[in-house]
Amino acid sequence: MQYLISHADGVHTVESGYGRPQLAAVHLVVHDGRAAVVDTGSNAAVPRVLGALAALGVAPEAVEWVMLTHIHLDHAGGAGSLMCALPEAKLLVHPRGVRHMIDPARLWEGTAAVYGAERAFELYGHLVPVPAERIVAATDGLEFELARRCFRVFDTPGHALHHICIWDAGAQAFFTGDAFGLSYRELDVDGRAFVVPTTTPTQFDPEAMHASIDRLLAMRPQAMYLTHYGRVVDVERLGADLHRLIDTMVAVARAARGDGLARHVEILAGLEQVMREEAARQNWALDEEQALELLRMDLELNAQGLGIWLDRPGAAVERA
Repeated sequence: MQYLISHADGVHTVESGYGRPQLAAVHLVVHDGRAAVVDTGSNAAVPRVLGALAALGVAPEAVEWVMLTHIHLDHAGGAGSLMCALPEAKLLVHPRGVRHMIDPARLWEGTAAVYGAERAFELYGHLVPVPAERIVAATDGLEFELARRCFRVFDTPGHALHHICIWDAGAQAFFTGDAFGLSYRELDVDGRAFVVPTTTPTQFDPEAMHASIDRLLAMRPQAMYLTHYGRVVDVERLGADLHRLIDTMVAVARAARGDGLARHVEILAGLEQVMREEAARQNWALDEEQALELLRMDLELNAQGLGIWLDRPGAAVERA
């Protein structure tokens, strides 16, 4: 199965089919014949997830958990549809996300406002509600099991207030959603991955993001499983890169002049220059212009998020 990658620790990466290849992953944990799903992708990913489970010999009734790192629709848009196909599963989601899974109307309205209703439907399809009795609120420190394999919830704001990471004691690894950045696998050099922070709208908070990354690193994980994209190791190096790049991006935003479109254009140009310098620093597999083309959409979103953050009270205060 070309969209399924299996790892030695019982974790499997499913290419969700969202956007381009290697953009968004759904992760499966299979242990003693039982399974958990981490993030769901959009509705279009549901057949792939079910196909991957079948290829791994896991019946739908053997899936105990569907875990959402947060409720942005590239991570959670297919949750309701997938839960319909997994009759015994519980949905784990940040307490702030519970009501949106029960009634996704506001999630849809926000997405349609950004993309337009027609494009939003093309991307995500119809959002299916999840019955309240099937939802577990993922409070910080919550511990739970999959066939005696232990997991723990870490509340990790910075990208979003409704973001969690999930510690898998069996793999000694985290499922990080967007909290540990984005890894563009086209940039890998001889298997060496790189990460870029995501400052996308509307809840970016650099201090919270720094603190969340440090919290993850304190567990000394052997690997991180990123929704965007896949398994990365050498996490101390990647964590240091994230800290450095967060501070650099924030400095770019603070240095921008004016407001509105003029400020946005200046922030975006500054982020592009940061990525040019990063391409040279890291010797990425793509050349500078190819890398910028790959990053273009996310740089636009990052610039938007930095602008929204700048307009919050206290954003002008330097990091201690």
